[in-house]
Order: sequence, then C-alpha cells, then structure tokens
Amino acid sequence: MKMHKILIFGMSLAGLMLVLGGCGQQKETGQTKQVLNWSESGELTTIDPSTAVDAVSFDIINNSQEGLYRYTKNNKVEPALAQKMTVSDDGLTYTIDLKKNTKWSNGQPVLAKDFVYGWQRTVDPKTGSQYSYLFEGIQNATAIMEGQKSPDTLGIKAVGKYQLVITLEKDIPYFKLLLGFPSFYPQQQAAVEKYGKKYGTASKYMVYNGPFIVKDWTGSNLSWKMVKNKTYWDKKAVKLQTINFKVNKTTNTSYNMYQDKQLDVTNLSFEQAKQLKNDPAYTINKQSQTTYLEFNQTKKIFQNQKIRQAIAAAINKKQLATEILGNGSLPVDTVVANGLAQNQGVDFAKAITNKGMQYDKKKAQELWKEGLQELGLTKVSLTLLNRDTDTAQKVSEYLQSALEQALPGLSVNVSNVPLKTALDRSDKGDYDITVSSWVADFADPITFLDMFTSGNSYNYGKWSNAQYDQLITVSKTQDVNDPNKRWQDLVDASDVLNEQQGIVPLYQENQAMLLRQNVKGLIIDSSGVTFTWKHVQIK
Repeated sequence: MKMHKILIFGMSLAGLMLVLGGCGQQKETGQTKQVLNWSESGELTTIDPSTAVDAVSFDIINNSQEGLYRYTKNNKVEPALAQKMTVSDDGLTYTIDLKKNTKWSNGQPVLAKDFVYGWQRTVDPKTGSQYSYLFEGIQNATAIMEGQKSPDTLGIKAVGKYQLVITLEKDIPYFKLLLGFPSFYPQQQAAVEKYGKKYGTASKYMVYNGPFIVKDWTGSNLSWKMVKNKTYWDKKAVKLQTINFKVNKTTNTSYNMYQDKQLDVTNLSFEQAKQLKNDPAYTINKQSQTTYLEFNQTKKIFQNQKIRQAIAAAINKKQLATEILGNGSLPVDTVVANGLAQNQGVDFAKAITNKGMQYDKKKAQELWKEGLQELGLTKVSLTLLNRDTDTAQKVSEYLQSALEQALPGLSVNVSNVPLKTALDRSDKGDYDITVSSWVADFADPITFLDMFTSGNSYNYGKWSNAQYDQLITVSKTQDVNDPNKRWQDLVDASDVLNEQQGIVPLYQENQAMLLRQNVKGLIIDSSGVTFTWKHVQIK
C-alpha cells in the first residue's frame, strides 16, 4: 500500500450510496437479496495492479483480481492461486505450484507466465510503478528498476504452465505477506497489449480473475459496481451478487441515507460518533494508517530544520485527533502505526526514543524566528495541499489556523483537491506542504520507513539523510536474519526521521462507523488491503 504511502491523503469510508436496486436488506422471492451498497471517500483512480497507489484502487483490485495469496483476518495471508509452496533452506528460492482450475474472465487459464509478465511489467521503469520498490530483494529487481538490466532477468521463472520459481538475492522476512499484495498479482500479457495505454483506466479495459468483476467504471465517474465473477475458481464461496459503489465525501449525506435504509454502512463524524456510540451497529475501523505532513524539501525554506521543527511544535496533535476528528483517531509520535508490529512484547511505537517536536507554542515561535533569520525572511506564504473529503477539509482548516496563530508572519493557503489531483501534484512536487497518509502494505515497520529513503518513489518531500538510508539498508542486509538487530535498526531509523523532523506524524486514523448487523463476513484488515468482500453475506 508508495503509499501504500497508499499516500492516501486519508482513507475512510464516507457515504454509501445506492446505485442499483434496493438495500441489501430487501427481500427478493422470499430470500435476502445479496446486494451490498458501499461508499468510498475518494475516487477509484486505476485498476492496473502495476500503477495503483491509493487505498480505494487496491481494495477494488484485491476483490476483482487475485494473486498467490489473499489477505485474511488479522493481517495474515492464506493460499489463493498457490497450491503448494516450497522454500529452500537458505530462504532464497521459492517454488510455487499453482491451482490448475483458475481462469480469467475472458475464459483463458491463469498461468505461471502471467505472474512472470505481471512482475516484470511492474519493475520495468517504463511502466512507472511507484510500488516497484517492494520487489527489492528479488534477484535483479533493483538493477532493473535502475535501468541497468532487462526486466526479463527478474528472478521469477515459469516452469511449465503451473509452476513458478522465484529467486531472491537476500532473505525477505515478510516475503509471504508481499505475495498477497496487489502489486504482485498476475497480468495477462494479451490483455495489456490489446488495451495499451487504456489498460486499467476503465472497467472494460481489464480482465479479471478474482471474486468479482468491475462494471460501469469509465475512469472518471464517481459510481461503479462489482458483480460476482462466474469464472472465479472459488465462486461457491462468494455469496454477494452485486456491490454498488458511490463516492460521497461527507458523512452527513451518507448517514441520512443510512437512516433511510439506502446504505449498509456509513462513516461517522465527531458529533455523530458521540451520539451513536451505543448503537448496536457502531464499530471502530482500526487502521494501520498514519497521516503526516510532508515538506517539499526541494524548496530552500524547508531545507532549514528549524522551520520544519517550528511547524511541528505549533501543532497540538492530541487536540487534532480527539477534538477536531473525534472519530477514534489517535495522536502519534512516529509514522509507524501503533499495534502494527512487536518485538519481545514491545510495540514499535513504544520502542522509539525520539518523538520529534512536541506541541510547544513558545518553542515553535523561537525556532520559527531563528529559522527565518537564517533564511533572511520576515514573512512567508505557503500552500497546504490536501484531499477534498469532509475529514481532510477539517484537518486543513485546523492546521491553517494553528500554524498562522502560532507562527508570526506566516500565511497558509489551503488547497483541497480530489484524490487523483492530490496524488499527481504530490508526485510532481507541486506543493509546499502536503497532508499525506499511508496504510501499511503488510505488518512490518519497514512498510512505513522504507518510503523515506533517498530516491524512493513515495518520498514526495525528497527528504534525504545518509544515516537513515544506511540503517534501512543494514536492516535489509547484514541484520536481516537477526530479528533483534533488525528491529533496533528500524527503531534507530525512526528516531533519525523524528530528530530531523523529516516529516511531522499527526494521527493514526481509526474510523467510527455504522455497519448494518445483517452484513456478515466482512474482513477489515489494518494493513495490506482494507476491505475483503469475498465472504460477505447479507443475512
């Protein structure tokens, strides 16, 4: 999920809206109608596994396509297309036998060569995948991404139609978890070549091998649906016939529709959560997702550490999480989410020793004054980039007010834009400060920390620190097979990031929501992909 920096710019469910038919509670010929009406707070940007970067896209890909493994409860994976896996004693060679009864939605069999092609396409620099860095450690992946070797030298080979042999350059402790992530899914070469640049940009420019097929998505519309895939190998386990999606960026609308029984789920605002916390349908969607500020450090002002620290010290994270959001979100001192990973019973978020600048208005003003003097400035005007959801706009307004009140001479302009625009501008460096979010791709601290290494495609702020880079490298090489040393490398790296205030961790998003009690079997994971609808049934 980079982000996955899923730079998600905040991922939440917001309004669910009815697109086709009635709510899932309606009856049809004496039986419960297996239709779920779902909401997204952001647009669907792509269904191409190689180019997806946001949570919405990964959720849709995860439920309409399938890889070797599939995420299940508690951030774990279970076999999907993999029938059998054998790992060599040195942990560097994976031999995987595939199921033989799986098909694409066009009727063609899913073969080992589809995985080879999909992986090669993702690491090929011509594809422009921001998630290709996850393939680091697979034989020749880094050299391919740097343009030094051909994609066909990647350490994955098809042996016959239904066997894969994967060769690693070094042991990857979380490799099995990676195999469940959408970036590692197979892709049918014939379909990619048929659709060309249109591949994955609309529902009709894709073939599917997962539980559902995407329908009625044009690439820019804010509503679409998924229908049960009749060619899916495990179709007997799929009960839902249709899932209707609608982007709705405010909770007021979604809650009203939920009350009218048009929706099966709705996110809740601070006020709604307080009023409805005793509702039997009330639940907290706990996410390994943190939201943080990134500074565009190609600009001189943000190359000044005191300026970065002043901005961090001007923000009351506790107030932001509990009073402005009030949806179960938590203030954080590290970009690594609470509860994601432990070592010897200690959570990573508790293991760090440097928490960065804490809220201190006086200290913020001192640092700001010193930083401006070093830069020869007296006044500064900055633009804050964020998404245009209801939650994101509240965050933007709070940050604008907090920074302008605490830091003399600072003027903050707010730019709340659609997700696709925010992602594009972040990638191009078209911002001063951006509110970014990242959902853990898998349950390991490296999924957060890796993206702030120099040159990482998700390091939108271009922060760079040699000591940090070295710690991350050592954790992947000489200390990779020593859990305690590797853990300490990552803790030390987090401390460096906080000390330098390379970013400003803000809050961990936990979303208060109402989910109808007759919706059974929904899997909500805090890392990997968030929602799995394969086993959902309307009772």
